[in-house]
Amino acid sequence: MVVRNIGLEVKPPKSGCNDPACPYHGNVSVRGRVFEGTVSTSKSPRTVSVERAYLHYYPKYNRYERRRSKTLAHNPPCISATTGDHVTIAECRPLSKEVSFVVIDRKGVAE
Repeated sequence: MVVRNIGLEVKPPKSGCNDPACPYHGNVSVRGRVFEGTVSTSKSPRTVSVERAYLHYYPKYNRYERRRSKTLAHNPPCISATTGDHVTIAECRPLSKEVSFVVIDRKGVAE
């Protein structure tokens, strides 16, 4: 199985897949924003919900507040991230109504 170079410094998966929406083995190109987060749900087939936490500056109180957001991402079979995994997602073309990101790296179980 031929593995494409996606242009980011991540290790490609060792297993192969026949998914056309896979950035390594399919036709999807990765461009735009790259996020890291934790998989909160993986119940949908080949789709995961990634939750990421960040700090937002609150100027009135001159402090930061914690916020979090959820993003739906395509989960290729060669990566197969499950609930609780720490993953890296990258922006791609819209794959469905709400999915415009794809999982490009799985870093194991988050703490």
